[in-house]
Amino acid sequence: MVYEKLTAEEKKWVDENVHKIEKKLVKVRERSARKIPSQAVDGVHDDKAAEEGPSGMTRTFWTNGFWAGMMWQLYDATKDERYAKVARYTESVLNPCLLEIESHDIGYLWLPGSVLDYKITGNEQAMADGLTAAKWLAGRFNPACGVIRAWGGGNESMPLVKGAPPVHMAGATIIDCMLNLPLLYWASETSGDPRFKLIAMRHADTTRKHFVRENGSVIHIVEFDPESGEVKTDHGGQGYGRGSSWTRGQAWGLYGFTSSYRHTQKKEYLETAEKIASYFIANIPENGLIPSDFCQPEEPWVQDDIGACAAACGLIELSGLVPEETGRNYLDAAIKMLRAIDEKSADWSEDTDGITQNGTTGYHMPGRNMNYVYADYFYVEAVLKLQGKGVFVW
Repeated sequence: MVYEKLTAEEKKWVDENVHKIEKKLVKVRERSARKIPSQAVDGVHDDKAAEEGPSGMTRTFWTNGFWAGMMWQLYDATKDERYAKVARYTESVLNPCLLEIESHDIGYLWLPGSVLDYKITGNEQAMADGLTAAKWLAGRFNPACGVIRAWGGGNESMPLVKGAPPVHMAGATIIDCMLNLPLLYWASETSGDPRFKLIAMRHADTTRKHFVRENGSVIHIVEFDPESGEVKTDHGGQGYGRGSSWTRGQAWGLYGFTSSYRHTQKKEYLETAEKIASYFIANIPENGLIPSDFCQPEEPWVQDDIGACAAACGLIELSGLVPEETGRNYLDAAIKMLRAIDEKSADWSEDTDGITQNGTTGYHMPGRNMNYVYADYFYVEAVLKLQGKGVFVW
């Protein structure tokens, strides 16, 4: 257990932090019980379930599973049934919308909701919903490229960031998909059908080959010819620019390859996770607060708590898969980032809805230095794991 590896001082911090999380969220869950929040604006959660949008796009917004995930993690830790009831509201809104989704983010939507529900409670309907979602995700696999298509269903082209070159959707995939793959691994393990796992491994193999640079940094978007499978180009996407190193992308790669190793025991995945982890750790600033891109200029300083929290989760998992000394280095890095957020970037008031306060969607995108629910989710997951309570969903 990770908790047993911590010093007495670290255990004290973890226990106090879990208490702060529970004390805040027992109030927040009631204010947001009939919402699917994506962020807290001026301290108040928005509601993607209530927003207007074409074809249910707000109801299926890609981060909409994380609120349920946070509720399920706290239900498992506290056994307070109210958390389960709030989590299932999200499931009731998402499940009718599955066939409207044209992105790889199905994993982010169903893993923290229906799959966690099944893992924790044994709910057979949640299992069936998760397996249906996995089939829909598997249907996005392109065997010519060896990847799951990121967005769209036709031959669309559009820039991901204003002013950037257009991305041709038919052959594009992104590093983020590495943390959607666990839906397929889970589906294979649950159903006994190896096809889900084979698709996930083919995608991971292709990502390892074309996304991970020699120094351990990763590319955000790679565009393939959808018929020949050849690489056409890559894009900086939500990072500072082409060739840079978007920190949340590093986190998706780190945690994603760690998860792929856990599910398959393929040593190349562990090696890749460690390679990305080494690069990430080498670039953590002295104050522990993570920038939006490790290659961004000094000004303006753009922080990203989302990448920090997701990377911390990956490092905690990775620490248990490697020799003790290396694992301790990974734990030290994770704890440094989490404590920096706790001390310098968190709002612990029970009157406001968000915890982390400096998440950023992308370096050149609106929405810098704000609260995002998925940053809060990964923060909660990481701290609970340090205490030995977090449920492994990825």
